[in-house]
Parts: sequence; structure tokens; C-alpha cells
Amino acid sequence: MVKRHELAEEIKLRRNIRRAIGVVMERKETKRKTTLREEHQLRSVIRTLISEADPAVSTAAVHRNTGINALEDLFKNTNLLTVLRQGYKSLTSKKEQRESYKNHILSAAEMSLEVENSRFIGGGAAPGSAAAALQEQDVSIDIGAPENNPAFIDVEKKEPTDEEELEGFSLKGQDRTGRNRAYTDYKNVEKNIITAYDDLDDPQDRGMFGDYLLTNLKLYFDRFEEELQADLPEPDIDLPPDAATAPPEQVDVDVEEMLEWLVLNELSA
Repeated sequence: MVKRHELAEEIKLRRNIRRAIGVVMERKETKRKTTLREEHQLRSVIRTLISEADPAVSTAAVHRNTGINALEDLFKNTNLLTVLRQGYKSLTSKKEQRESYKNHILSAAEMSLEVENSRFIGGGAAPGSAAAALQEQDVSIDIGAPENNPAFIDVEKKEPTDEEELEGFSLKGQDRTGRNRAYTDYKNVEKNIITAYDDLDDPQDRGMFGDYLLTNLKLYFDRFEEELQADLPEPDIDLPPDAATAPPEQVDVDVEEMLEWLVLNELSA
């Protein structure tokens, strides 16, 4: 038969063990929170350094020329990166939304440069061509309806509606939420891209500008994704209704630390 004194000592021991486990777990939680706080502060410092020293051009751009200089100026001195970073990082529901945003921006930028480049190429008749010969001979020809004459300015031409422009902007099979945000954002930055590109008359400069614009936009979208993953908080997980009946989870406790606390507690008692 267990004596009352021994039973009291057993109860006291168990109570102290529970208290020791609580103290150790509390210390572990405090240490975990401190580590998370320090990591958050470090991430903030890193993001600040990145924003202050945002490289405008990929390190792969070995050959410097006027086109690259124009591209660097576009990245540094316009709102291009700010608009794209905010737009991309606002799409947090699904990865498909961000992929759609990225693909639509890249496609739209490429299309804008193609349209502008065609203006340079189509600026005059090629030497030796039939059109050039007609220009030299100052020959007038009847080309039919006024709209077929390249000199005719049609001020009554119907402008496309917003819905028609949006459909023309769309890529098949891409998320529409990402498309819609990309459409809005690209309208805010397109003018800056075209202005920088139109300042370049040399075909080689324009080629370098276009190639490295698309390359660097892809690299920046990769950076935006990394920043977003670092910024997103851990999801809150709701316990299932039967969690209360589930077997207790094994507690990871430092035994030496617990015993040290027990000894100190007994000495101070």
C-alpha cells in the first residue's frame, strides 16, 4: 500500500515536471519568435538594399552601346519597375494569375517594339525597288479608293472600344485576372517604353534595346516572385473538429534543461 507521504511526493514530482515542461516550451517559443523577428528585420534590410541598388541591366549585357544605355535610363528614371512590381505582387491568390500577368506584359512589350520598328523600316522605299523607281520618275498612278493611298489621313476611322482592345491584348488560355491587371499596368508604362525606343535610330541599338528589355523583364519577374514568397505570411490552419480526440502530440523537450530547472526549483523551495 502506497503511503500518504510517498503519494504526496509523487504528486509534487509530477506537478514540478509539468511546470518544467511548460517553462522549457515557453523558452523555446520565445527563442522561435526572436528568430522570426530577426529574420523579418534581415529581410527588410535586404529588400531596402535591393531597391536602392536595383541593377537596371543583366550582368549578361557585356557589350555596352547606346541601346543599352537607353534601356538603363528607362529602368532607373521611369515608373516601369515600380508599376510592374506592384501589379505582379498584388496577384496572390494563384500562381496562374502571376504567370498570366508576366506573359501578357512580355507579349505586349514585344508587340509594341515590333510596331515601332515597322515604322522605321517602312519609312521609305528601298533603293532599287519598283517603288523607288516610280518616286525618281515622279510618276502619278491611280490607286483607286482614297483609303488605299498612304498619303490619305482618315480622321473618320473608328477607334477600337476598350473591350476590343482588351481582347486584342489577350493571350489564349491565360488567366483573365492576371490579364486584366497586366492590361491596366501596361497602358501606364507603354509610353515610356516607346519613347525610349523611338529615340534610337540605329538598327543595332534598337535590336539591343529590344532583346535586353525582354530579357531583363523576365529576370525582374523572377525577382518579384522571390520577394513575394519571402513576404507572404504562413497560412493559418484550422484544426479539424475531432482534433480534441486525437492522440497527444509528442513534446520535444530538452531533458537536460528540464532537469536543471527542477534542481534549481527544489533548491529555492
